[in-house]
Parts: sequence; structure tokens; C-alpha cells
Amino acid sequence: MSDRDTFELELTTMAHGGSALGRHEGRAIFVPYALPGERVRARIVEDKGRYARAEVVDLLAPSPDRATPPCPHFGPGQCGGCHWQHIDYAAQLRLKRAVVIDQFQRVGKVAEPRVLATLPAPDPWAYRVHVTLHADAAGALGFWSDDNSHIVPIEECHIIRPELLNLLTQLEFEDAGLTHVHLQVGADEALMMVLSTADDTPPALETDLPLSINFLLSDNEPLNLIGSTHVHYEVRGRGFRVTAGGFFQANPPVAGLLVDEVMHRLDLSSDASVLDLYSGVGLFSAFIAERAALVAAVESYPLP
Repeated sequence: MSDRDTFELELTTMAHGGSALGRHEGRAIFVPYALPGERVRARIVEDKGRYARAEVVDLLAPSPDRATPPCPHFGPGQCGGCHWQHIDYAAQLRLKRAVVIDQFQRVGKVAEPRVLATLPAPDPWAYRVHVTLHADAAGALGFWSDDNSHIVPIEECHIIRPELLNLLTQLEFEDAGLTHVHLQVGADEALMMVLSTADDTPPALETDLPLSINFLLSDNEPLNLIGSTHVHYEVRGRGFRVTAGGFFQANPPVAGLLVDEVMHRLDLSSDASVLDLYSGVGLFSAFIAERAALVAAVESYPLP
């Protein structure tokens, strides 16, 4: 690569998807792992005509909001599970609000959208209570790379709960034919693993690990292999049972904040009828039902 292939670029805004945006020779240039306010030397990696995607060759003027990513799997060509670890968390909140405003203005054509400040998570690390990993040809578990070209085997992950990371380090799946492995931990620290294969054939299992194991068929129907078919969570004093294959918010403390916001902003009367679409196990329906005459929860996945 010669200097003729590179150019200096001032990054001005954050774009949807986690890339910083600048303009060069009249067109938009999207640069991942960069921040607004930075000046970089960049190289085009994907030319789309009216716009292009580029990579950082040299960081010429870093932003004061730049942070050191704690995860060794984070970065260009590596794990695509996270996009913002190089940004200080307080700055992330500001930038995510700016992205939402931009989407309303540019895509939705709303001139002056009213977007409130982003609510911070109680803990931005070790919060995910469930995670889906992909198995490569050798049976190693990981996430797709940031360019979706290959699976990056994971040895550590800073956004999943410690119980799941500990479980992940104990799993071995040589020649099991797995495509996905879903790990989940409940409010009572009960562990669940949900397996998938390409041909809907459950793998032979031998384990002494303290967890429930289910097999998920291609029609999303769970088949219990060991232990329980579900895990339990608690949000704002209410319990929820989530069956293998069902959806629940990955961050229960933030789910509580979402419930608070919904209940605070919904203007409900005692004779109101509410339609909760894509309801999952009914996180919002459970609280809305206390204040409405009727709540209809619509969900494609039938819970056994």
C-alpha cells in the first residue's frame, strides 16, 4: 500500500451501525473504529460509488472520548459482537442519541425530533444474561467477524455475565455438527444451554456440568435433553418464565428502566385496550394489564 492509496479525513458525525462519518471529494466515507472529531489517514476498502467504506491507517488526531477497549477480540477483522468499545461510555450515550436524531431527520424527514437523553445502563459490562455463539468447522465457539467473513473463536467476553463466560470456557464440541450454541443464566443463577444443528439431529452428549440442555429444531420447537425447559427472570418484582428458544431482554436491569419509562409515558384509562406487538413473554403486558381493561400480546413463538 502506497501513500497514494490513502488520504486524510476529518470525521464529523457518528452513523447508524457504529461507524464515524466524514466527507472526501464530495462523498460520504464511513470509517469503523473511529470517532467524530478525529482526524485520520484512511484507505478505501469498499467503494459504493456515491459513498465508500474506509479503514483507519493512522490516527492523526485522536478524540478525548477515545477509550482503550478491554477485550482482545475487539477491532478490525476481529469479533463483530461489539462496535463501541473504543469510546468512553458517557460519550457513547451522547453519540447514540445523536444517531437517533439523525435517523429521524434524514430518513424520517422530521425536522426537529424530540429525542431525550440516552438512559445509562446500571453497568455497561457483564450484563448479558443470554448469548448465541456460532460453531466453526472445528467446533470452536465464537461470533462472526465484523465483516461477516469468518467466525472468531472467543476466549473472553466482557459483556456477558461471568457465569456464562465460566461455562463457555468449559465447553468442548469436537465433531458435534453444531451450528449455534445459546447460553443463558436465570435470576437464580440456573444455567441453560440450547443447541442447534443444520440437520435437526440432536448431538450425543455427555456432561457433568450443572446446567439444563435443550435442542432447538429448525421450526423453533425446543426438545428437552437434560434438566429444565426454561429459566426464570425477575423485573420490578414480577417473575417471568422464558422457555428455550423464547425471547427475553438480555439486560434485566435495563429492562426495568424500559418498563418504568413505558408506564410513566403511557396515558391509560381503566377502559383502555392495548395491543403489545412482538411481546415475547409479555414483559410490558404484565405491567400494562394492571392499568388497562384489555391487553392483547401478539408473539410468533408459541410458548409451551
